[in-house]
Amino acid sequence: KLCTVPRAWSSRLRVGEAAAAVAMPYKRFVEIGRVCLVSFGPEKGKLCTIVDVIDENRVLVDGPVSVTGVHHQAMPIKRVMLTDFKVAVTRNARQTTLTRAWEEADVMAKWNASSWAKKLADKSKRANMSDFDRFEVMLARKQRAAAMKK
Repeated sequence: KLCTVPRAWSSRLRVGEAAAAVAMPYKRFVEIGRVCLVSFGPEKGKLCTIVDVIDENRVLVDGPVSVTGVHHQAMPIKRVMLTDFKVAVTRNARQTTLTRAWEEADVMAKWNASSWAKKLADKSKRANMSDFDRFEVMLARKQRAAAMKK
């Protein structure tokens, strides 16, 4: 069965004007060369690059292994978080091409400077604290609070 639009609606819909007036709400797209962060699984917390789109649910990602430690593999889109970074590579780029593109774009330095990476580093630092480290933090907070009261 064909879906038809009522005549009253068709006069109000102008594709060119609507497309020009609406700004794109998203800036991060699933595209070849997009740098992603793996959200769970064995590679959790590692960066990877989308090398090919398999279908609407899966992508082919690659590290490069020498830089990030993620091997060439298929991964569900739900498992990756898209970042703002993109490298200029072609579809199914080789390991050496990908490594060179990462070095040219200086992705690791940009990632380490981002607030997202800093938050993740702070979170892991807090998770790896010993009991004595937590005690020292408690004392420092008490000293800071006492100094603020004065």
